[in-house]
Amino acid sequence: MTVRELRLVVTAADYDEALRFYRDVLGLPERAAYASTDGRVTILEAGRATLEIADPGQAEFIDQVEVGQRVAGHIRVAFEVDDSPATTAKLAGAGAKVIAEPVRTPWNSLNSRLEGPAGLQLTLFTELGSEEG
Repeated sequence: MTVRELRLVVTAADYDEALRFYRDVLGLPERAAYASTDGRVTILEAGRATLEIADPGQAEFIDQVEVGQRVAGHIRVAFEVDDSPATTAKLAGAGAKVIAEPVRTPWNSLNSRLEGPAGLQLTLFTELGSEEG
């Protein structure tokens, strides 16, 4: 048995706003969209998917590094982007609440924290690569 795809399913009270934000502003390409008398759903591509499992101590550490205090619930969505400061500003301009501006992490990425539509806490990260020394 092989898992072929990780799909995170989010129920958004304001479907149109969430779709606008994640598809049109963040730029996640639309794979498919379906509508019926029961409702609507859109599937957005988000690049390579991984499932990161952290124990409470590590989750606390990540929040301390990115935000300075424990703020995330048990689910946080992280997107790797080319330029986390620019993407943070773009999403903030589209209505996301900035929890913490980009910060260089001990694991050498530039991470910011936001709250997006549908109550999702988001980390935007840009890998900085290995340091030359």
